[in-house]
Amino acid sequence: MAGDINKRINQLRGRRIGADRLTLLDETARREVLAKSLYGAESWEKRAANQPNTRYIAGAMAEVDAQYTRISVETAERVGKQLRTGLANAGLAVDFRLQGSVPLNVHIRGVSDVDLLVLDGDFFTYHTSGALGQLGHYVPSAKNSLTVLSTLRQRAETVLKGAYPAAKVDTSGAKAINISGGSLPRVVDVVPSHWYNTIAYQSSHMEHDRAVTILNKKVPETINNLPFLHIKEISGRCDAVNGSLRKAIRLCKNVKADAESDGTDIPLPSFDIAATMYHASQAALRIGAIFDLAILAETQRHLDALARDHDHAKTLFVPDGSRRIFDTPEKLRGLNRLSIEMDDLMRAVAKEQNAALAIYKDPSLDECRQTLAYASL
Repeated sequence: MAGDINKRINQLRGRRIGADRLTLLDETARREVLAKSLYGAESWEKRAANQPNTRYIAGAMAEVDAQYTRISVETAERVGKQLRTGLANAGLAVDFRLQGSVPLNVHIRGVSDVDLLVLDGDFFTYHTSGALGQLGHYVPSAKNSLTVLSTLRQRAETVLKGAYPAAKVDTSGAKAINISGGSLPRVVDVVPSHWYNTIAYQSSHMEHDRAVTILNKKVPETINNLPFLHIKEISGRCDAVNGSLRKAIRLCKNVKADAESDGTDIPLPSFDIAATMYHASQAALRIGAIFDLAILAETQRHLDALARDHDHAKTLFVPDGSRRIFDTPEKLRGLNRLSIEMDDLMRAVAKEQNAALAIYKDPSLDECRQTLAYASL
């Protein structure tokens, strides 16, 4: 790898148990993390003895401990309860949903930020060309999104500051209110929003087809997203390849995090990393359900192919179909840098798996992929 592998293993372990975010935890949670860092070892740490690069792969692909994820979800639910009560007192009915890496189970940190959508319960918008819109099923509101979401945000900020006086409530973000510290064991990003009934939703009545509208208060403007369709598409593709897609996504995100800690900026957001790996070979990823290291081989191959052919990369859409993945030059640079990191990692792992390759400084990528295509951890 481009960086020191033992350093990266320590960083990986720290991310997974929460040692990288001790300052965000209360005293009890901090002691628990420190105790685990001293005495607890996860199963991946006991694999691939004397093969540190291979051991890193085992940890980088593994899901975060279920207990850590449970605490993340419970913290968001706790914040939601405070908001429900406080906003009701202010005359606003709201509903809640989780979006992002945690509900999709591709988060890589034990102490992971949680995105909590706070949805106005009395207001929604709709596409006028949808079936229900055409039939006159909806009654247009005299309100508008910008006013509704600005009011919701202002009142949510007030409620959170009152409910959590010991916590840090950061209201500077364009799209989310960030709350951390105090009695909260996790960081929660509170995103004021409302439903937007798309053409697809008006026919299917399935929530994954329903969009949400959020506020960018710094413009100000509103933005429509399809977070639940993203989760559905990634989850469905992952199920089709027997769990390997999530492992590939976590691998990429961990490699990015470690590369950036070593000073290599990789301007490719987590959402776009997941979207990129969504387009990897399903046949190759399916093999990874049996031969773990085949996931690394396919991840490297896929990133390498896209990095070598930007014209093709720029044709790929995010899973919800709303935009192209590589819609800026910065993201293409991020793709290139992530690809190089994955090249180095695959070579290092292949050398550990095949002594014949270890005598070469830079064995060919094809030889390395062939070594890993049917190899297990």
